[in-house]
Amino acid sequence: MGRSGEEAAVHFLKKKNYKILERSYRWHRGEIDIIASDRSTLVFVEVKTRKTDEFGFPEESVTASKQRQIRKIAEAYLQKKHLQEVECRFDVVSVVLQDQEGFEIQHIQNAF
Repeated sequence: MGRSGEEAAVHFLKKKNYKILERSYRWHRGEIDIIASDRSTLVFVEVKTRKTDEFGFPEESVTASKQRQIRKIAEAYLQKKHLQEVECRFDVVSVVLQDQEGFEIQHIQNAF
């Protein structure tokens, strides 16, 4: 389910003219789902996928702890790639699977 949600998110971002730079970027025990560029901005994207929104919206599961983890991984990425001066932001793409109809996608720019 998570992989299909990430595929849907990549397709969605490409349609919005984002350039996908990395997928499933791992550093130590953490991961950033998608690293992309939106014009001159580097975007770190967390994708959350659910079968339904019965127990809340997927984006609600990006807790403060998860945000800190993503920030740490992003800092490591920026240092490794020598991109400390690049403008960046953190987005969340929320994907809710729908029977045979595909996906409902919500893109939250500057989510945290």
